[in-house]
Amino acid sequence: MSRAEDIFQKLVYFGEDALDEFIRERQTEELFMDFKQANSTGKHGWSLSPDDRRNLAKCISGFGNSEGGVIVWGVECSRDMDVGDVAKAKIKVQNVHRFMSWVESAISGCTIPSHNKVRNHIISVDENGDGYLATYIPRSEIAPLMTTIGNNIYIRSGSNNVPAPYAVIAGMFGRRPQPNVALSFENKKLEVLENDDEDILYPRTIDTPPQKYVKISFDVQCVNDSNAIARELYLTCTTENTGGEYNRVRFGEYNMMANFTGLEGHINLITKPEMRLPPRGILKFTRMEIVLSEYIDDDLLINGVVGADSAMPRSFRFYGAKNNLRSFAAKALRLEDSSDLLINEFFSEFLKDF
Repeated sequence: MSRAEDIFQKLVYFGEDALDEFIRERQTEELFMDFKQANSTGKHGWSLSPDDRRNLAKCISGFGNSEGGVIVWGVECSRDMDVGDVAKAKIKVQNVHRFMSWVESAISGCTIPSHNKVRNHIISVDENGDGYLATYIPRSEIAPLMTTIGNNIYIRSGSNNVPAPYAVIAGMFGRRPQPNVALSFENKKLEVLENDDEDILYPRTIDTPPQKYVKISFDVQCVNDSNAIARELYLTCTTENTGGEYNRVRFGEYNMMANFTGLEGHINLITKPEMRLPPRGILKFTRMEIVLSEYIDDDLLINGVVGADSAMPRSFRFYGAKNNLRSFAAKALRLEDSSDLLINEFFSEFLKDF
């Protein structure tokens, strides 16, 4: 998940609380985020005001030609001499549903070529219909994007959209579409198994071995979320800590990959040279198993990355502090909740992808 998408998802999930946090923490405008007040009130007809349209066009061009970003409509900024523009106060957008419809109507006409992957989300709305809006602008696969107002090509520099230098524009014209690899975890399953089941983990020679253990298994996959063919796709995963000597991390079902032997607990997979993943194609790297017993005396830490040639890598991490991990394992061993709820809890609490 890109930094811009991470910001957008935070606004989607946490709503106005995220805005309050931005203001409390004096969040600055940055490479991936811009705060704007909305001036469109209907005085300019049933469309965006010239100022809002100009700001939207510059952001679509600047973020789209760079690494993507988010416009937060409805936040006032103040100038801080040390760090730049920081979030100061919330200023509600009048009739936010109407404003969103105006933004969506304007998007296709803001740049040449148009950016067709821009998304909008209403952060919150009050009883009067006023509220706040987030506009997510991913990196464009068709660059450069030129604004229809002023005919400028912008890139993101710090917290500003600035006209692109000639050398940068020349490079954009020569840039071929790049693959974009998105990480996903599918076919999740949680089981509580006896030590004498067919899938034995602990030899009987061990003194007082655990009688039960929790096995969490899932497929590590990637999706070619672009219009370019992806080649040389790879997965690297390192187990730093398993939570204790009676816990395991295992990998399997990667026969279609070239596996380069690494250290214990470390896997290196890459597709064979003739393998190509078409646009919107899905590739399974491996099936991963995390096995937890009742004996947890250390943290769980697994670091991984997936990617492809010429694509930005996607990192992920499973991390559980030993106290939290011990609590989860105890709950799972007793099956206090359904396996579906438990597996969702495991991923929401211990997985971070970025």
